Amino acid sequence: MSGLKQFLFRGNLVQLAVAVVVGAQFSALVTQFVNSFINPLLALVGGNPNLSHWKFSLGEGEFRYGDFISVALTFLISALVVYFVMVAPMAKLIAYLDRDKAATERECPHCLSMIPIKASRCAHCTQKVV
Repeated sequence: MSGLKQFLFRGNLVQLAVAVVVGAQFSALVTQFVNSFINPLLALVGGNPNLSHWKFSLGEGEFRYGDFISVALTFLISALVVYFVMVAPMAKLIAYLDRDKAATERECPHCLSMIPIKASRCAHCTQKVV
């Protein structure tokens, strides 16, 4: 029982739960942004972005491939928006903030693991390092 309690209240599980909730809300935010701003811009250029009328029938079954294409395009556009609005600027900001940080680790010449700069012996392979 104590193992279960330790697992449930461990920091990683709580962080994962928070990440899932925030991710779901972020997904709704991006979807609404695409529906509110990007799709109307595409409608100006290419007409109606709704492709749900594209379908074919085979026997009794009806295959609505237009719905799939609509969702796939929405996903692609959402991914592009997230990349260019969030990921690329954040990567530049992180690179800008990390530009003055000094290196704290170096590579061991014997085993190629990372060790502190001031280390005189590798903690992994125990070889002396100059």
